[in-house]
Amino acid sequence: MKAAYFITGTDTDAGKTTLAAGFLYAAKQQQLSTLAMKPLASGCEMTKQGLRNSDALALMAQSSIKLAYQAVNPYAFAPPIAPHLAAKEVGLELNVSDLYSAAQVILQEQADLTLIEGAGGWRVPLSNQAFLSDLAIALKLPVILVVGVKLGCINHAVLTAEAIINDGLKLAGWVANGVDANCSYLEENLASLKQLMPAPCLGEVPYLEQASAKAVANYLTLA
Repeated sequence: MKAAYFITGTDTDAGKTTLAAGFLYAAKQQQLSTLAMKPLASGCEMTKQGLRNSDALALMAQSSIKLAYQAVNPYAFAPPIAPHLAAKEVGLELNVSDLYSAAQVILQEQADLTLIEGAGGWRVPLSNQAFLSDLAIALKLPVILVVGVKLGCINHAVLTAEAIINDGLKLAGWVANGVDANCSYLEENLASLKQLMPAPCLGEVPYLEQASAKAVANYLTLA
C-alpha cells in the first residue's frame, strides 16, 4: 500500500482526529502498518513528561509504528488558540521548513498508511507569510477533507475543496462527519455534498456519542 495523506477539515472541530484514528484502526485490521503525525497543536496539557495533546495521543494509540511523542507532535502549545498566536506567546515563529523536516522523519518510516493531520481548517496561518496548507503543498501529499456536517457545511466544504485543488494538490476524497446531533435535512445535505464535491466520498459517519476509532472505522472506505 505505502500511502500517505494530509488530513484537513472544513473548520475547527470538524473531527479530523476522530476520522484519522478511524482510518488508522481500519488499516491495522487489514494487517497494515500505520503511523500518524500532528505537526502542531494548541490546547495541550502539562504532564510530568511535558506538554501533551489529546489529539496527538489518540493518533499515537492507533499507530503500529511507535515513535517518541516529540516526533509525532513536535510543536505543542498550552493556550487553546490559533497555533501562530500560541507560538508567538512563547517567542517562537513557525515556518514551513522546520515542519517539513519534522514530517520527513515520519514519512521516512514508510508505513503502509501514513497520515499527517493539520490543525483547524485549510488556511490556518503559521505566520504573517505562511499557512499550514503550505506544508501540505511542500510535501506534495494528496488530501483527505473531513467535512463537519452541520449548518453551513456545504459552503465550507466546496470552498475548501476548491482551495486544495487550486493549490495544485489532489483531493483524494472527503468524509462526512456528523458533528451535530440535531442537523436538519441531513440526507439532503449529504446528497448535495455528493453532487458538488469534486472527489469521492470515503465515508458517512453519523453523530456518535462514543466516537471511538473502532466505531468510526465501520463507516469508512479504506480503499
